[in-house]
Amino acid sequence: MSPFNPSFGAQLVAPNRTRFRLWAPDKAQASVEIDGMAALPMKRLDGGWFEAHAECGAGARYRYRVEPGLAVPDPASRAQAGDVHDASIVCDPGSYQWKNTDWNGRPWHETVLYELHVGAFGGREGFRGVMRQLPALADIGITAVELMPVADFPGPRNWGYDGVLPYAPDAAYGTPDQLKELIDAAHGLGMMVFLDVVYNHFGPDGNYLGAYASSFFRDDIQTPWGQAIDFRRREVRDFFTENALYWLHEFRFDGLRLDAVHAISERDWLVELAQRVRASMPPQRHVHLVLENDDNSARLLERTPSRLFDAQWNDDMHHIVHVMLTGEHEGYYAGYVNQSSEKLARGLAEGFIYQGETSLYAGGALRGEPSAHLPPTSFVFFLQNHDQIGNRAFGDRLTTLADPHALRAAVALLLLSPQIPLLFMGEEYGATQPFLYFTSHLTPQLADAVRSGRRQEFARFSAFSDPARRERIPDPNDEQTFLDSIPKPDADVAVAWRDWIKSLLDIRRTHIVPRLHAAQALGAEIIGKSAVKARWRMADGKALMVAINLGAAPAPISYHRLADGQGGTILFATGGVENSVPSNELPSNAFIAVLEASA
Repeated sequence: MSPFNPSFGAQLVAPNRTRFRLWAPDKAQASVEIDGMAALPMKRLDGGWFEAHAECGAGARYRYRVEPGLAVPDPASRAQAGDVHDASIVCDPGSYQWKNTDWNGRPWHETVLYELHVGAFGGREGFRGVMRQLPALADIGITAVELMPVADFPGPRNWGYDGVLPYAPDAAYGTPDQLKELIDAAHGLGMMVFLDVVYNHFGPDGNYLGAYASSFFRDDIQTPWGQAIDFRRREVRDFFTENALYWLHEFRFDGLRLDAVHAISERDWLVELAQRVRASMPPQRHVHLVLENDDNSARLLERTPSRLFDAQWNDDMHHIVHVMLTGEHEGYYAGYVNQSSEKLARGLAEGFIYQGETSLYAGGALRGEPSAHLPPTSFVFFLQNHDQIGNRAFGDRLTTLADPHALRAAVALLLLSPQIPLLFMGEEYGATQPFLYFTSHLTPQLADAVRSGRRQEFARFSAFSDPARRERIPDPNDEQTFLDSIPKPDADVAVAWRDWIKSLLDIRRTHIVPRLHAAQALGAEIIGKSAVKARWRMADGKALMVAINLGAAPAPISYHRLADGQGGTILFATGGVENSVPSNELPSNAFIAVLEASA
């Protein structure tokens, strides 16, 4: 059984007895309809709650009747008998027999994240397809896989951010027990598993809450996806907090990535969520909470007086490196074009680049908070992820956009810097296939709206000012768009890329991770046009120095007596760099990492 008592949904109270609870404050009456049984009226309790007990057990299918003409799935359904409009299924949280019962996770500083989409990565086998590929990921040095959202969404194909049943793993991927089997297998390989969760909105298809709990939402605030969720209400807060506890306790996920929390107006709920999660965990267990937050709120990442969130996805670092690799300058990249070297230096040394400055993309609004006091592990660094590839019109990967030598230097910076690195599926073998935005909406009107909306959002970019070119943007609802997004290794380059990634992660595991738990930035300096050097004091008093040159000309650099062998050890250098050490130069499109003898 679950180690906490959920407020919402169907809960087994005995092998053949289930308690059903529904929050429907708009209704005076409700009933639960269980397949094969007569409709059971629910008792109305204080605060808009309804409750009933029924003689049924795991596997029973049910709906809530909230109007004479409307029976809805459980908003806290643990599994669906089909899709989002179908019946919910009573589940036994204790049915899966865990093998790795002594697993307590891994410390955060050991994390090397690998983000994947279960459908594109696992194929028709879903969770089990992902599970079969875990040994290969563990072999190259991945210590944590991060699943894009798996909560039930409409149709068989979706990024997951259109989910409407946050507690139900989508049936297209497998059963709840098969998801637990995947997590168990990862733990057996020494790997953590993270889940991307969406607490800022519901998808447009299959969300019935407005029909019986309209106060779940608020009319005075709009998000990019519609009405804001009303986190002022205790019931709403508990719905999502209990969801986090559900994934972490019952499924034994090692961490959660909270999507776009800047769209949640009640920030105090984020603090409450983190505090409740931390309080629920035994002291020996490592559980990690990571934010996506455009606001760059450093206060949520503080380590004292107690830790709330472990880290934030560092979009700033992605944007600046992407600009330097590609020269792109429109959209949110506009704020990273000027003084790019200075911005990269600040991101390496201090985490956030925007720490209270005006943001061009945000219409001149102030963005961010000071972050230099935070450890480098407070930031998740990536060159690619689902957003940064998939939100491009044609889903381009950096392997098709950047100079290959510059890209290798940037990947080395990613994997050998103290910030927590994240790779996106296929990145480990240099995949060139796109990752496109895809859906499988069954309603033609919604499919048409998504298609036209997707194409229209690119109209402000110069490359898509021509409507005819916008019409060539792939249709999200076309199955071929999904099929084109499945990464496939190219035999001619995949092995070399994978071996190279593995060698970098071997260096990280051996020389950086053991010293990383107390790392502190010593600063960064500009050494040339598009060239930066940064240093950190590590836990044992040594210093890690990294330098990257993405410019066209060699950059001058002081190597601190490396030439005579007394200043430290070169951990890694791209081709030709070691020959330039005596002349104190860093060649074009090059990278070096040095473990200096002292800070």
